[in-house]
Amino acid sequence: MVEKGALKEILLDNRKMVANMRVIERDVALRDELRYVFVGVRRAGKSFLMFQRMQDLLSKGKTWDDMLYINFEDDRLFGFDVHDFDMILTVHKEMGGHDPILFLDEVQNIEGWDKFARRLADHKYMVYITGSNAKMLSSDVSTTLGGRYVIQNVFPYGWDEYLNANGVDTDSIFFDVDMREKMLDEYVRHGGFPECATYPEKRDYLISLYQKIFLGDIAMRNKLENSSALRLLFIKMAESVKQPIALTRLTNIINSVGTKVSKNTVINYAEYAKDSFLILPMKNFADNFTERETNQKYYFIDNGIINLLTFDCLTSQLENVVALTLMRRYGMDDRVYFYNYNVEVDFVIPEKEIAIQVCYTLGDEESDTFKRETKSLVTLAKRFPYKKLQIVTYSEEKTIYVNDTEIEVVPLWKWMLPM
Repeated sequence: MVEKGALKEILLDNRKMVANMRVIERDVALRDELRYVFVGVRRAGKSFLMFQRMQDLLSKGKTWDDMLYINFEDDRLFGFDVHDFDMILTVHKEMGGHDPILFLDEVQNIEGWDKFARRLADHKYMVYITGSNAKMLSSDVSTTLGGRYVIQNVFPYGWDEYLNANGVDTDSIFFDVDMREKMLDEYVRHGGFPECATYPEKRDYLISLYQKIFLGDIAMRNKLENSSALRLLFIKMAESVKQPIALTRLTNIINSVGTKVSKNTVINYAEYAKDSFLILPMKNFADNFTERETNQKYYFIDNGIINLLTFDCLTSQLENVVALTLMRRYGMDDRVYFYNYNVEVDFVIPEKEIAIQVCYTLGDEESDTFKRETKSLVTLAKRFPYKKLQIVTYSEEKTIYVNDTEIEVVPLWKWMLPM
């Protein structure tokens, strides 16, 4: 049981904290009439997206009489249980407020939170919720809240957000080549976790975070005993970012180094990693149902993690960051595919009629890379007359024509900017 006086003090303190919080604006559009649950990998910035939303509402004329924020990891809430939820509304009204917009951070810490969240929705309250990835998976939320809330996936920083966090104006990178190259190298190699963006010892930060995801969000949550097999699985996935790899092959590779594991176990491990948002599977648009589910590409939620698991991985990181950018733009739920049927195309977005190849450098018309990448796009275009064919490179920019087919060659730094 939490005393009313303590709860009032917490709500008042939170008002000051939110108002003074420096927030890097995220490129996430939220609709006023919808309730949201923010889910995503640990440290992706879910709470800060909540702060952004509150600051936005305050700037548009809302006051603290109209909303409240509470973080259930606050030590002053020790002893809070499901019977205390209504007290939050009571104290808010006693402070002069009316029916509020509720921002409930880490609410999964309170057993029975879901019943309160459903009741709030049924009584037409607007609510925003975040939850620890280890305890509130998107699949759980869909089942628990019964369609009353929209799931909003939260990624680490995109390229423009990373620049903003480092005080770099996106317009300036068109002219300041040295700055652009420095920031792009950092972003591609070390990724976009918000706290890491300005952290000097990026590798140390990433090692610590990866251990928390690996041990806390995957191994401990799912009570896994064979951590060696899990570690080998992620290393092999990181080494295979650019190629589809079957779960049967992953099983055989793990067994070949002396760690015995069944295919079903590998399937479960991959699913746990997906649930924790560590990996993002991608299907082959040209495959049948069975192959789509069992022979996928596996991308990682952040380039910095690939850097921890592999060596000499810049080309893999280049493709991985393109995959992440596409999923931010178009969604994670079977919107972005790769294509592998006689020819290989790195990414296709059927709804938008876009096909994309990724390579570090394209070279001239006589190079093997030029011939391979353009041939695949031209062949695909004969079957699917897509509106846009692109090749994303590290720094090259031009428009080329192959067999009267127009292909746009775009440098990564420009391609990643908001469209």
